[in-house]
Amino acid sequence: MALLADRLAVLAAAGESTLTLDAVGLPAEQLQDEVSAVAAGPMAPLLAEAVTHALDSGDPTWAEAAQGFARGFADQHSVLALSQSLETLLGSAAAAKAIGKTLNSALLDGLPDTVTSGPLLAAARLEGAVRLAASQAVRPYQVWEVLEELPADGPDDFLERLPRILGVALDCWAQQEETVTTAIRELLTRLSVDEAADVDALFELGCDRLRSALSASDLSRVSTQIVEARGLFAAAEAAEEARDDAAAYLAVCDAVLGFTAGNSTQVAEAADRIEAALERRTAWLHGAHQPSWLQPRRSAELAWSGLVLRLRAAAQALGASVWMNSWEALDAVLAAYSAARTVQPLGTDQQLPGLAAMVEPAIEEGVVRRQAFLSALRHAVTHPDEYVGPLFDAATASTVLQRIDAREATSPSTGDEPTNQGDDDPDGPGSHRLYRLAPTVVRQLGLDQALRLFSGLDDTALAVAEGLAHNGDVARLRASDPLIVPLLDAILRELSEHPAFIGEVRQTFGLLVEQTLLFLKSRSDLTRTSLFGAGKKDDPKYDYRRKPEKGQREAAEADLQRDFHGWLLAGPLHGIVQVEPIDVGMGRADVMVHFGALRYLTEMKQDGNNNSRAYIEEKYLTQEAEYTNTNAPFGQLLVLDLTKKTDAAGTRRIDELSWVASLRPKGADIERYVLAGIVTGNRITPSAYSAQKK
Repeated sequence: MALLADRLAVLAAAGESTLTLDAVGLPAEQLQDEVSAVAAGPMAPLLAEAVTHALDSGDPTWAEAAQGFARGFADQHSVLALSQSLETLLGSAAAAKAIGKTLNSALLDGLPDTVTSGPLLAAARLEGAVRLAASQAVRPYQVWEVLEELPADGPDDFLERLPRILGVALDCWAQQEETVTTAIRELLTRLSVDEAADVDALFELGCDRLRSALSASDLSRVSTQIVEARGLFAAAEAAEEARDDAAAYLAVCDAVLGFTAGNSTQVAEAADRIEAALERRTAWLHGAHQPSWLQPRRSAELAWSGLVLRLRAAAQALGASVWMNSWEALDAVLAAYSAARTVQPLGTDQQLPGLAAMVEPAIEEGVVRRQAFLSALRHAVTHPDEYVGPLFDAATASTVLQRIDAREATSPSTGDEPTNQGDDDPDGPGSHRLYRLAPTVVRQLGLDQALRLFSGLDDTALAVAEGLAHNGDVARLRASDPLIVPLLDAILRELSEHPAFIGEVRQTFGLLVEQTLLFLKSRSDLTRTSLFGAGKKDDPKYDYRRKPEKGQREAAEADLQRDFHGWLLAGPLHGIVQVEPIDVGMGRADVMVHFGALRYLTEMKQDGNNNSRAYIEEKYLTQEAEYTNTNAPFGQLLVLDLTKKTDAAGTRRIDELSWVASLRPKGADIERYVLAGIVTGNRITPSAYSAQKK
């Protein structure tokens, strides 16, 4: 090993631009053991360069020796040496193919143990294995198995690098293996509420929603997924400075949604934002090393930018009162129409029917509303020879005109009047129009209520309603913790399944749920900040979440009641609602929140036996649901978890601490929905844990 390592070092010091095994000068039969030993040490990057050169040159003499590199690489413990070696090896198709199988095993074998002992090394190994499988140098089954079994908890150094790796996996295999991609999405969802990985996980989830939207053909799914993607990108951008990647994709979603709703101002603003975001991103990355395997994502950002510019030009053309050059206006509109099917902004070669499902009908209806533009289109189709430019897209122009004529033949109503062109919509008459023109309204109110309230509006009025809903969504994000918004949205979707979760109930209980989630997130952070209550007389340091020290009393549900009550009084609901701590039925600690005639009870419990969801629902849910009989069928249950804590691992994630439970009391006709939450108590500090072990 010393001989090979020394010769590699001499060649590198001599400034050799290419390190070859021939230059090393060792006999072939001696090389394999030497190669294997050096691959585990600090000279691995130099050896990787020599191995790559040998395999690129196709010299069979060194093929067997190269296999020794992969076997020895399993014992590489330097993150830097491993990353540099992988960058060299995976940059060569010949090297990846020749040693890929052995290298794949070296990277993945024993990975779960490495996550604990060397989290940075484990992340680098997993990234290399995903890249290897993504390059199709090996079959992906082994890395799929590892991805399915990855835990959502672990060292921060590993978790903070995990979302990007999972995002690349979804880029490659989202349309191939449903079981694997479902597991990856679930893991990303759980990481989105983990402090070490939350922002990157939100961004990757946004990319996945956008990918799903553009790959779908059903308009309802396309619309819903783009709105969800927009919320995730907005949360990522708001949660962390300089997230220009999230800002760019947020602008993309706004541009597509604005274009389909006929809002040219929103499209223009989005185009300006994406250009500014990409300019900042380019400036930040200038001169910095960019891994070649991430280049498709940078290319995708540029492709999106080009598409948004086309949408802006088309929106301006369709909205103009007069055209000085009708051929230029037609060019702009037809370019956007064609791009909806030909551009590939996902970094892959897959088809994107979802983008066309949103853009094409918007262009067709925009042309129909402007009879002068329609006349110009008809003239262009019949007289393409009059075009003064180099090439007119006659095929796309003919396609647009044929589809417009077909629409007019089946539905003669044109203009800005409300139509029922969704009569054969699978979700009911008019749903197609709502999903396209007012997706935020549908997401916030649900399809049934949106149809009842807005189906009679013309397109202009519907666009105004969508604008108000969109602005309200933006304001809600800015006013709240952006990292809590995706979880809040998921809970609100669950609550929306209840027929009574509409109107004022939806608005008021939704506000209470948001404050409760923020409370649970805040109290999961075990700080040294003094909370109220006293463990012993004149002791201001008592924290009911901590394991009591000598001389301090045990925590009780009354502590949780005072804490939650104080949280609500100090928050944004103070002044618009009445919040009171009450003892309902034989001295229990509870909090009642009044929104005028509506009132919601939050019941407090403590339990030292079990903190599982099933146990909490079975023991306490029936009692809590009974208190909703006199008002809206919604309430909350907060449980102070006083089970014994055996280590300093802290608390569970916020998504594990809160959920929606349902119950139909005996003899009742209506289900009760309860937001259940856990505040972890009896916790010990890392220092106390260390002392306990000694």
